[in-house]
Amino acid sequence: MSDVSAVKALVFDVFGTVVDWRTSLINDFTKWSETSGIKADWTALVDGWRAVYSASMDEVRKHPERGYQILDTLHRQSLEKLVAQFSIKGLSEADLHYLTMGWHRLHPWPDSVPGLTRLKKKYIISPLSNGNVALLTNMAKFAGLPWDLVMSAELFEHYKPDPETYLGAAKLLCLPPEQVMMVAAHNNDLKHAQKLGLKTAFVPRPTEYGPHQKYDFEARGEWDIVAKDFGGIADRLGC
Repeated sequence: MSDVSAVKALVFDVFGTVVDWRTSLINDFTKWSETSGIKADWTALVDGWRAVYSASMDEVRKHPERGYQILDTLHRQSLEKLVAQFSIKGLSEADLHYLTMGWHRLHPWPDSVPGLTRLKKKYIISPLSNGNVALLTNMAKFAGLPWDLVMSAELFEHYKPDPETYLGAAKLLCLPPEQVMMVAAHNNDLKHAQKLGLKTAFVPRPTEYGPHQKYDFEARGEWDIVAKDFGGIADRLGC
């Protein structure tokens, strides 16, 4: 069993780990369409939107001369392409903004808020997400996420899994990496954090991608904690 006694802070992946982005967006847009009159296959749009998530951040990495772009901007750019691809008609500027801001209105998994609340009593807790600061702050208000602070890729102008994000978070907290634990439902996220000296905790979210889930059903690394939910992490850490 790994020694996690030195851990002082837990940082969390957010999309998929803390919040159920897929169900939240599909339900949000379906309800919105009832009053907006805009009809579309919202499930296909949401799945398509998430499918281009990584590629949109890769474009930022490939073209540093363009400067860093926050996730809200990347989401909007991807949405405009998908709207054309899916031939969704009648969207105004206000409609496009509403849909883009859907990522600010995501609901937490049932165990997220209770688990975070327990962990907060003993540890510093913060997101460490590719979401921008405004997105994560608005989401915390909407979902009742009890963060101590909000750390975002925007602060470091690097998207995960760039080393600058993980090491930047530890630096902002004035902690060595081994006193910071990365919590995620994604093995790849934990792999990169672990290589840089952070402690790691894995929580499976086997329905994150709905019927399209292909991986991350179980731990695929030697993580310091593997738990079924955030409450299990709190149990392991004595909270």
